[in-house]
Amino acid sequence: MDACLDNSEACDLTYFAFAASAAAPRAATVQQAIDVLPEVLAGRYQIERLLGVGGMGAVYRARDLLREQYGEPEPYVALKALTEDFAEYPDANALLYTEFALTSRLSHRHVIRVFSFEVDSGSQRAFITLELLKGCTLAQLLLSHPQGLPWQQAHEVSLALLEALSYAHGEGVLHGDIKPSNLMLGDEGVRLFDFGLGQAEEQRLPGLPRLCRSRFAAWTPRYAAPELLEGAALSPAADVYAVACVIYELCSGQHPLRRLSAKQAKAVELPLSAATGLPKSLWPTLRAALAYEASERCSLPALLAAFSDYQAPSSRLPRWLTRQSG
Repeated sequence: MDACLDNSEACDLTYFAFAASAAAPRAATVQQAIDVLPEVLAGRYQIERLLGVGGMGAVYRARDLLREQYGEPEPYVALKALTEDFAEYPDANALLYTEFALTSRLSHRHVIRVFSFEVDSGSQRAFITLELLKGCTLAQLLLSHPQGLPWQQAHEVSLALLEALSYAHGEGVLHGDIKPSNLMLGDEGVRLFDFGLGQAEEQRLPGLPRLCRSRFAAWTPRYAAPELLEGAALSPAADVYAVACVIYELCSGQHPLRRLSAKQAKAVELPLSAATGLPKSLWPTLRAALAYEASERCSLPALLAAFSDYQAPSSRLPRWLTRQSG
């Protein structure tokens, strides 16, 4: 996460509300995020600089003084703590712990590695430490590719994202906030991160703390499935919808619903156009993943299989034709 601050437009931010009658916490500013934490957390992690601020948390580059003491040449970690506004809620630390608990159960080359969950005794602020990623988010990369990425690169990133999400679902973990700013591209390859809105599937990981979802709602409007915006519970189908939006944007540079939310697009029956840059043979599957009704969406395994099995048309002449011409 060693990248520039995310300058995504407001419509790409994650919004939070803890009660239907309560106003959502105001968006945290960079200065608020810097001022809220002590310089050294838990006597070990020295904050160096802010990397980014989201609706719930702020992420910093920090130096692990213990590892440095024992000669580690790269003693740096990413450190995520709740923003000041969000930390005021009495069970906010439980939400941060759930993110740690879910992510720590995942071990995949395209999923960020999480190291620890800790509470600073002096400030009583909870935080998690993660691997420090060097590169840029997909959202930042798309700013320089308004027509979308070249297909070969878009295909590679799409496969990595689908493989990461498929693995997470196989472990019973739903992400809940798939979007370009939660995908890092860099020296370590492609990494899916920020499981802050994630949760375990029903009947999976029963020991984890579960927040009352009727009291806690969160969404990124442009990537949230219609049913989430209408108050339904997070499901694998909702993750499929979000990942399909990201893949569409990867290939075309444009969101499939332009600037509308899924709820708005569904209300006006906005027709979907094929993503420019996406091979025609893959559009039917991606289109099915973008269905407004969850029951009509294709499954994640079907979407992954379509992209895994895709073979680019060969530009070479068939061997039998070459032999005859010779």
